[in-house]
This record gives sequence, structure tokens and C-alpha cells, in this order.
Amino acid sequence: MRVLVVGGGGREHALCWKLKQSPRVEEIFCAPGNGGIADIATCVDIDADDFAALAQLVEKEGIGYTVVGPEQPLIDGIVDDFRDRGLAIFGPNRKAAQVEGSKSFAKDLMAKYDIPTAAYRTFSDFTSARKYVHEVGAPIVIKADGLAAGKGVTVAKTLEEAEAALERVMKNRVFGGAGGEVVIEECLSGEELSLMAFVSGRTVLPMVVAQDHKPAYDGDNGPNTGGMGAYSPVPQIGSDVVQQAVRDILQPMADAMAAEGLDYRGVLYAGLMVTAEGPKVIEFNARFGDPETQVVLPRLRSDLLEVLSATSEGRLDRVELEWEEQSALCVVLASGGYPGSYEKGFPISGLSPDIEADVKVFHAGTRTRRGQFVTDGGRVLGVTALGTDLVEAREKAYAAVDGIHFSGRHYRRDIGHKAIVMQHL
Repeated sequence: MRVLVVGGGGREHALCWKLKQSPRVEEIFCAPGNGGIADIATCVDIDADDFAALAQLVEKEGIGYTVVGPEQPLIDGIVDDFRDRGLAIFGPNRKAAQVEGSKSFAKDLMAKYDIPTAAYRTFSDFTSARKYVHEVGAPIVIKADGLAAGKGVTVAKTLEEAEAALERVMKNRVFGGAGGEVVIEECLSGEELSLMAFVSGRTVLPMVVAQDHKPAYDGDNGPNTGGMGAYSPVPQIGSDVVQQAVRDILQPMADAMAAEGLDYRGVLYAGLMVTAEGPKVIEFNARFGDPETQVVLPRLRSDLLEVLSATSEGRLDRVELEWEEQSALCVVLASGGYPGSYEKGFPISGLSPDIEADVKVFHAGTRTRRGQFVTDGGRVLGVTALGTDLVEAREKAYAAVDGIHFSGRHYRRDIGHKAIVMQHL
């Protein structure tokens, strides 16, 4: 079968890499792809939001299955468009993808079905939002209602920070239409956890857990990013907590969407905070996480194409996932200035094929220029390593990072450190 992966980041590179291992996959296309993806797939210069051109590509090349990586095409209705054309595709439809497209929609659904989450209020008026913030005090969380590339959330430690966040989102509209409404939440404390699951109707098949590192700098300091690294498993969080999250959050959310008439067939990502009262939802996403995918898929032993097909065809209840026991850790190399403004086009050195077998470099923002990889995004590379435990995976990942260079290279030096320290206390 020929397969198309829509998107062009590190998550899509990991999807292409894993799909290529399936004996059912003959050839992979990726639109638009990136410099690294071009080594394993035919990259086609079509934007992820050009549904007509993507469908035309599928029909012209005889592509049998399409996998959508990023959230925006899902929220804009690519799945509806393809299904109307009779084309097989993986992902939730437009209505179901609202669980990510609108934070207020997701929060209201959780409130209606008693799914554990932070207390919240939604505002479309700046003055009312500012008044509420002063009533409840800090710390407090300010979220742009719509999509903001992982950067629309501010954990404000002071009232001044909260006001500044409201100004940016609602008055200055730094996230455009995503800031028409804000969700203001209580600030949860505890361990963060990323739990993704394949969901087909009421059937929920959880993946192994991971932990992301959102803040830009070491020690969880600085502005939020799309993610500066991740690791899996998360040894400081017990399997009982994960089972509780599946029982009290993922399964009830799947049931809630089915009860609301939402046809959810895809990946449901739950960003969780493990609090003293148990796991609570920070956010839901309607697709594979990034960079969590870069540490979860390397641990997947099962045929990814078969799992995706079963999800979209309603056969998920007959699937069992098999996982490697190894640990995986990913360090993101970013452009200087990210998540703010940054320059592109810097040559990348050290991307030799001699990197050891247990290390994989997933390209997130690269392109080729005269035969050499150059930077082409905020997050440039995700260096993922496998090891018998997190200590070994971490050592391998950072050893590989040391050999890769480009001007302005920035990365966190503490990915996985907290987990390793807590594990050995």
C-alpha cells in the first residue's frame, strides 16, 4: 500500500519512519515534509491545508491511506473532506477535533460528564477577565481558547504576569483569532503526564506514557514552547495512576463524545497533571503529541499501519499493542530565539549516518540547500535515543547532541533529569 503522511515536523518524521517498518507499506509520500523526511519518503510541496491538492495527489498516485499529523487540518475538516471523496484517512472529523480546537468546548464537555480537570471560567471580554483574575489571585493559568502552536498558555505566578498575558492574547491578539476567548483556570500542581490513546468510538487503546518539557529553559523556566524534549516511560508515576487516568478520564471522554454524537476515530492525547487528588486534565489534543511521538513510537513493536487502519475502520477492539521494554528520551535542538523570533538557513553539521543504531534524529524544521541540511524552523531536530533505562537513553541522546551543530543552537540540558533523580531517591 502507498501511504501519505500530512505535515512536515518531527512528529511526521517519526510517523513516516515507523510506517516504513510495516510490511504492508510499499511507498510513503509526505506533504510537505522536510529535509530529513525526504530520505525515507517522497516529499511533495503541498501545504497541509490544501485539501483539494492533497486529495488530487492521493488519487493520482494511487495512495491507499492518509495519516494526518498536525492539528490544524483536522480542525479545518480534512477528514470530512477526504471521506466525502471516498478516500481512507486517519484522524477525527471536524466536529470531534473541537476537543483541541476550542479549549472552552473541551472544558464544558468535561464539566458536563464529570471528568476531572481544573476549575475554570471562560471570558470574551478583557475587562471581565481582568476583574476575575484579581478576584481569584495568582498563581493562575491563562489560555487562548483556540490553537496557538503550543504557545497560548501562560502559567502566571503573579497578577502582573496574568494581566500581561490577557493583554497579549485579548488586546494585542498575538495569536490572532485564537485569542477571541480565554479560558482562565486554577493552577494545578503535581507531575505532568502525557497519555495518548487510539480511540474508535467507545473503544480506547492506551499507549505507553511520556513526559514532555514545555518551558524553553532548564529548570522549567522561560516561556512555553511546542516541547523541548520528552521521555518514556515515566518511572516516578505508578501504573495504578495510569490505570486511574484511563478509567476516570480517557474512557469517560470517549463515552462522552459518543454520547454527544461525535464520531471520534483517531488519537486522543490527554495532557494530565497528577495532583494529590489524582490525575486531572490540563488539555486534550486530537492527534499525536510532538515531541511525545518521538519517544512513544520507537517503543511500539506493533505494526503502526494496522493499528491506524483498525482505528479508522472500527476494528480497534480486536487489536492488542505490543511495546518494547526499553526507555526512550528525546532532546529537541531549537533555533536561537525560539519560541520567539529566530533566523533560518544555518548549515547543520554532524548529521552523519554513523550515529549509533539506538539513536534516531527526527527532523522537525530542516530543508536541504545544495546537498546540505539547513535550519528551517523553530524546533530543528529531535535527537531520540533508546536504552535499557532512562539513564542510558539520556547518555546516548546527549552524546549524539554534542556532535550536532548549527549557529544559534539551543537545547535544554535537563531532559529526563528530574525523573532519574526521583527514581533513585
